[in-house]
Amino acid sequence: MKIAVVGIGVAGAYLMNQLSDLHDVHVRGFERMPERDHDAVCAWATCDNVMKDYAKQCGLNLENYILHDGKKMRVDVGDGLNSSKNIEINLKGMVSYDKLKLIQDMIKGTDIVFEKAPNKADLEEEYDLIVDSTGFHRHYLPKLKNELWIPCIQYKVKYDNIPFDDFYLKAFPALSGYFWYFPLGNGYAHIGSGDFQRKQTHLFMESFMKKYPCQIIKKVGRPVRITPPSHCLPFTDGKKTIGVGESIGTVYALLGEGIIPSTICAQLFVENLHDQEKYIAEVLSTFKIYTNVYNFIKKSINKKFNIIKDFVEVLKIYKYMKSSEDRFGMEINMLNMLKLTKI
Repeated sequence: MKIAVVGIGVAGAYLMNQLSDLHDVHVRGFERMPERDHDAVCAWATCDNVMKDYAKQCGLNLENYILHDGKKMRVDVGDGLNSSKNIEINLKGMVSYDKLKLIQDMIKGTDIVFEKAPNKADLEEEYDLIVDSTGFHRHYLPKLKNELWIPCIQYKVKYDNIPFDDFYLKAFPALSGYFWYFPLGNGYAHIGSGDFQRKQTHLFMESFMKKYPCQIIKKVGRPVRITPPSHCLPFTDGKKTIGVGESIGTVYALLGEGIIPSTICAQLFVENLHDQEKYIAEVLSTFKIYTNVYNFIKKSINKKFNIIKDFVEVLKIYKYMKSSEDRFGMEINMLNMLKLTKI
């Protein structure tokens, strides 16, 4: 079987590593960015409890990539930068890590063509299967209608005096997004913001950078899809192309987190390589709760959320996260979740 994996992010890198070891498969990767500019756009936070096993599956030790081991996350649910309305969340495995280096080591020795986004017709002529792991862009799959996405911007910065020694989030009104500060060690950090309403991002970012001066190392921007897999069908084009990762909605919308979900999705693809129907069914089953989260977020953004009418939805999300504390790397508290719903 000849497979083309297009898009070498989290899901694409994991697929290249795992599929390259299969004796009955020839896999080639394609990445539109030049190798020297290849980047991993996101805040680089993940859960050590889960990612260490996927790294090990690739013959790598996640400990070698960890930049900061979190202990507490401060979530500001107030109105401004100087708000005293904070939620303190105990962390249990949440880390920031060198995502780009891990991706580079995952794909080391695999067959990848950089600086190329192949024409779909050319791929169909040469390959038996095309994997669309192009993330938000979903280049080779049918375009989605009425989907929900959040524009995000992020800076890698360097501080002489760090503003926080651990993770910090500022939640925007109506759960429309948040600002993040993720420490990377040695005075470096990722600061960024995503806001569905597009109002808070620049205002809060400017005030934060004015209050905490820093040297800007790099600036990136990209949208993040928060439409769940159940709303990203079809996962295929009916011919040779199938989606994996964010291209089919594997982002946990409440946190804007896609690293672990996309890796889980990639593993499901590897396990069901020769059975597309089973792969699709397992993706929909594994990420079923993402539909509840999506409904919750959408109602909040549209100001239609009611804690009494929608309590069952919140309870389902709470039970899922509470039973998966090790997967999220944090203690889950119902009172904190209720505070968030009242923003």
